[in-house]
Amino acid sequence: MASASHSEKGEDIPFIPSLPPKSSYFNPISPFTDAFDRFNQWRTDLGLPHPGTVENLQKEVKATHLTNYMFDGARADLTKSLSANPLFQVTHSFALGSQTLPSSYNFGAVFANEHVFLQGGVDHEGNVNARYNLGWSEKSVSKMQAQFSSQASQNMIQLEHEYQGQDFSLNAKAVNPWPTDMTGIFIGSYLQSFTKNIALGVETLFQRPSPDTSELTTSYLAKYTSTNKNCIATAQVQAAGALQATYWQKLSDKVEVAADLQLIATPARRDALATLGAKYDLRMSTFRAQIDSTGKVSALLEQRFAPAFAFLVSGEIDHFKNAAKVGLGVMIESTTLTPEEMGMAPQI
Repeated sequence: MASASHSEKGEDIPFIPSLPPKSSYFNPISPFTDAFDRFNQWRTDLGLPHPGTVENLQKEVKATHLTNYMFDGARADLTKSLSANPLFQVTHSFALGSQTLPSSYNFGAVFANEHVFLQGGVDHEGNVNARYNLGWSEKSVSKMQAQFSSQASQNMIQLEHEYQGQDFSLNAKAVNPWPTDMTGIFIGSYLQSFTKNIALGVETLFQRPSPDTSELTTSYLAKYTSTNKNCIATAQVQAAGALQATYWQKLSDKVEVAADLQLIATPARRDALATLGAKYDLRMSTFRAQIDSTGKVSALLEQRFAPAFAFLVSGEIDHFKNAAKVGLGVMIESTTLTPEEMGMAPQI
């Protein structure tokens, strides 16, 4: 009855907006996530470049020196491309007459698209090697390598994952891991850009060949890159007393020079090796020359007479041992693709 009397008198009832109930739950993670977001925003505003990966720390030096290209005897690589997108090609490799390696034949195949890379090979003795890369995104890649041989000591499997951030790279590897007793070799590395020219990192290796034996070693890394990217210097120091320092410089569009110093200073061993090399890129050829502190002088010439045919000549002289090596090789590429499929303009 009272409510009816109020409505009859026409009294105004003030409007009170309803407020959402306050939550009695306190999120303890919120302050940390806010601080993490602010830290990431601060790093983004710095505009630090990507430092590369620890595995490719000396990539430019290795591409200039002959360490990965030198051979002796005779070799021939015959490659046939069956598809361009996705990439699929097969290779027949022959090698004979080497003073250090036996004659061999290897058959290999490569398949690759935007997210997957597959590579495999088998030689005349039945040894098999395989490599598989899976790109989860532009920053995250999982890798696997395997090698199977008739000799049990040469069997190997390696699992790896790599993540590349805006200004850092993180990598984790496991070589021959055995989960039951946790034996194997485990490697972790991290490389971080601190300025636009300097990056610092660390690499830790943990070996456990047996459940009762283990060893832990740590390396400290440093990398300097000039603003125009024409000069790169790196250093890697191990606590055990090993040092590796490299320097690479691009003198012009066609000339590159590189130096490498490896130093071991331990109570049981003291040794050093210095290597100086140069690379010349001409219109249809590439020439590499190298000299080191052990008295070895080596050179490699790769001459392309056509886009699908290359001739290689390599030589090495060891002045201290009074020995010499010579190598000759050919690389022939053929394809079943049309010029349009290869991205070439059709000839009229």
